[in-house]
Amino acid sequence: MTNLEERPVAERYETREVPLGGVRGMSVRRTLPQRALPTVGAWCFLDQFGPQRTQMRVLPHPHIGLQTVTWPLTGEIRHRDSLGSDAVLRPSQLNLMTSGRGVAHSEFSLTGDQLLHALQLWVALPADRAAGQPAFERHPDLPAYETKGLVATVIIGALGDATSPATAYTPLLGADLALTASATIPLRKDFEHAALVLDGFVTIAGQSVEPGLLLYLGTGRDELRLGTDGTARVLLLGGEPFPDNLVMWWNFVGRSHQEIAAARDDWETHDHDRFGLVAGHGSDRIPAPPLPAVRLTPRHRA
Repeated sequence: MTNLEERPVAERYETREVPLGGVRGMSVRRTLPQRALPTVGAWCFLDQFGPQRTQMRVLPHPHIGLQTVTWPLTGEIRHRDSLGSDAVLRPSQLNLMTSGRGVAHSEFSLTGDQLLHALQLWVALPADRAAGQPAFERHPDLPAYETKGLVATVIIGALGDATSPATAYTPLLGADLALTASATIPLRKDFEHAALVLDGFVTIAGQSVEPGLLLYLGTGRDELRLGTDGTARVLLLGGEPFPDNLVMWWNFVGRSHQEIAAARDDWETHDHDRFGLVAGHGSDRIPAPPLPAVRLTPRHRA
């Protein structure tokens, strides 16, 4: 375990606009990682894009050391990967890809220009799974935790008596909360948690939080009070504080500069034994950017 102090907090983190070359003329709002908050549990990356009428066209690209969680709020996305998976993802459904030592995938809009609003998240794999074999799973039906004023779709992990079938390699929680009134939900005291408001204005743990703001809640809470005067939607993330400091660069999550540099070299030299081929794209792929001139170092919590 980390030496993270076990106490509840209420720290506010703003999103930042980041251009995304794979989506035509589109930028994303990046919430994780933050300089002072590189992870929440094993969650190490969170982008939100849209709502925008656009055509998504992300050519094959590689990953190592992580799981990708694609969560569309509006629109449909076609996922293809080097494992042979070919799946159309719709709202309230989960595609979960475990990269292990290496996998490649693409994501395209199912149709032409469509209204698209989605979340892309990464989960850092623990050291004993990061170099394992890749895998893909699809979950079209996810469980819901319900209480007065709230219905929560449990994406991964467990909330109350609702447990997701998705594979997690560390104790983890991801849930999409739909609020119609004030509500209280149970939490694990040993987890750290954070909440991202997707829609509406919400009071979380006594703090007024507007859309696009991440409220980091720390550890030590056994319940969370949420308030709204109308309807609102909140993404709740949680997990045991992640024990490792991570090196994150491009689409890779590792623990050293050498690990990242080796993965980049293998992608650039078309190492199909490591990353495979994604059917339907011919030779089209996203090349790796050059490594920075400085040595990549792990991110540390401030």
